[in-house]
Amino acid sequence: MKLIVFAGPPTCGKTTVIRQVIRRMMARQLKPSYIKIDVLFADEDETIHNEFGIPTRKIYSGELCPDHCNVVVLDEAVEWAEKVGSDYLFVETAGLCLRCSPYVENSLGIVVLEATSGMNLPRKIGPMLTLADISVITKIDLISQAEREVFRYRVLESAHDITVVESNALYGIGIDPIVRQIIKTNDIEFPMYLRGNPPVGTCTICVGKKEIGAKNHFGVLRTIEQELFYVGE
Repeated sequence: MKLIVFAGPPTCGKTTVIRQVIRRMMARQLKPSYIKIDVLFADEDETIHNEFGIPTRKIYSGELCPDHCNVVVLDEAVEWAEKVGSDYLFVETAGLCLRCSPYVENSLGIVVLEATSGMNLPRKIGPMLTLADISVITKIDLISQAEREVFRYRVLESAHDITVVESNALYGIGIDPIVRQIIKTNDIEFPMYLRGNPPVGTCTICVGKKEIGAKNHFGVLRTIEQELFYVGE
């Protein structure tokens, strides 16, 4: 079983890339399955199942960060994919948290970035980019060649060893290199571990405390002067 985790900001084109990848993999008689992790609403699983007939399902994270939910359920997700006879499990995360990395050791991490989202985006999304194996830059037809070069430079500036693939996923351009890398990926190993380190702590706002101001909270806090400190409960 090979695990492929797709991450990236909302509306960057993750699902379009995944659909093109699935189309090519099925042409090679490979057996992928797909899970979408989101917060409140998702129908990508139904769309992909209806189009390709592969096993799919959705998971709503609800009160959890979707990347935290990914950590909690991923072992069961791999077991499910094995039970339905898949060779590859594609996991698409909601991409809402820029502090976290959803990627797992001995898997393939793919971050999808939209070229039209601004030249500084690669500098802003942290471990979602820096811990990925492949950066897929989508919607390249909507920017100039100069802008493409700057965006690519900014990606490599943030993640020196990452493989960059420029894609117009709507028309399937730039998909074949992704498929080749997916096929070469190692099988997942148990127990599974996250790449990198999780954030330093869960803040009290995350667990429902509404009061404004650092004096009303505990745990790892930060001041307007960028001082990081810890307050016990």
